[in-house]
Amino acid sequence: MTKPTVVGGIGQIHVGAQDIRRAVAFYRDVLGLPLLFEVPDQNMAFFDCGGVRLYLSEDASEAFPSHPLIYYHTPDINAACAAIAAHGVSFEREPHVVHRTPEMELWMAGFRDSEGNFIHLMSEVALSA
Repeated sequence: MTKPTVVGGIGQIHVGAQDIRRAVAFYRDVLGLPLLFEVPDQNMAFFDCGGVRLYLSEDASEAFPSHPLIYYHTPDINAACAAIAAHGVSFEREPHVVHRTPEMELWMAGFRDSEGNFIHLMSEVALSA
């Protein structure tokens, strides 16, 4: 008998920002995430990230720190990197294979968002038989 699952998938991820306006512009305009809503009087913004809500807020205290490591799926890592780089973003880790099976390669690349958080892109590329 299997134990019932207590939690399901991820519902929301918090990412701290030093400047909420700058962070909103980055996630909306550079990464292209749909903005769900903002709470301006509390310096918060929420985005749809493939069904998981991304919660940005200005960190005013150490009581609510944020040091996330987020991996965004993309079908074409090279095209995604080119689109992001076109906004002036520099990649600290260029696209590279991190894992290989007979069926696929897992590619990753890394950069920092407007607030200094390290962000990864990941892409599973099927190998031809």
